[in-house]
Amino acid sequence: MLCSTSDRGLIVLAPAKLNLFLRIVARRSDGFHEIESVMAAVNLYDTLTFQPIASDTIELNVVDAFPRSSHGAIRSEAPAGPTNLVVRAAMLLKEHAGCRHGTRISLIKRIPSSAGLGGGSSDCAATLEGLNRLWGLGLPKHELLQLAGRLGSDIPFFLGKSTVALCTGRGEILEPVRVSTALHLVIAKPASGLSTPAVYRGCHPDTSGQSAERFLTALQTGMIGRVAQRLHNGLQAPAETLSSDVRRLRSLFEQESVVGHQMSGSGSSYFGVCRSRRHAIGVASRLKSAGVPWVQVVRSCP
Repeated sequence: MLCSTSDRGLIVLAPAKLNLFLRIVARRSDGFHEIESVMAAVNLYDTLTFQPIASDTIELNVVDAFPRSSHGAIRSEAPAGPTNLVVRAAMLLKEHAGCRHGTRISLIKRIPSSAGLGGGSSDCAATLEGLNRLWGLGLPKHELLQLAGRLGSDIPFFLGKSTVALCTGRGEILEPVRVSTALHLVIAKPASGLSTPAVYRGCHPDTSGQSAERFLTALQTGMIGRVAQRLHNGLQAPAETLSSDVRRLRSLFEQESVVGHQMSGSGSSYFGVCRSRRHAIGVASRLKSAGVPWVQVVRSCP
């Protein structure tokens, strides 16, 4: 994430993520799943602005910044109340630090909800990082990571030092990955979303023989053809069972000249790996013409 200050307060850019690799290892006794996932941050950001206020309250205003489309509405599903992960993160941080500070938070949403792009988790991580700075708490990174793990499985990734990481356990155990080459990608999302718990209920431990180690070896070569051959998402099959929109996106990407493609996370977003930004712009244009309501050209963060 990227932090800066202005006369409006502390500004944090919270990136989206893609699951380039996701294998379901086992079902856990606590109701979660053991996974192996390679996550990569991309240059699509929500913007959070944190301002100090005189009271000890947490105020949140959510602004929908999604582009208009004639093919279906993409709207933020992020509530502005206490159930929002941003508010929950702020309250947990206050409780943990024993402080009585307050803040006014403006959240500009560009990352769709229920998409498998980690927007809510990234916003939550940005709140922990941002308020730790704004309030001068000085909490070390390992404490913020512990708080993040209590709030959600994907949140620690966004607090990590690396923009690409191997995530294991239920997703909270991170191993940074060094990558020398950025990937050019197209992300598409239908108007409908998917429930993460519903998708996970339909999955089974992955016995396909896919390996995160082999994927990482391909990724570190910088050769996108090898990366594309190793793309894998063990949640895609149950997601396609639940969503005809995901099946349609797969069909549309199969008709394109992308190097590789798959769903991200638990969906419903879908992405394709392209040879260059110019290639990605052409693919995005055709997907928009085919009626996909939300399409973005991005690259993985360095």
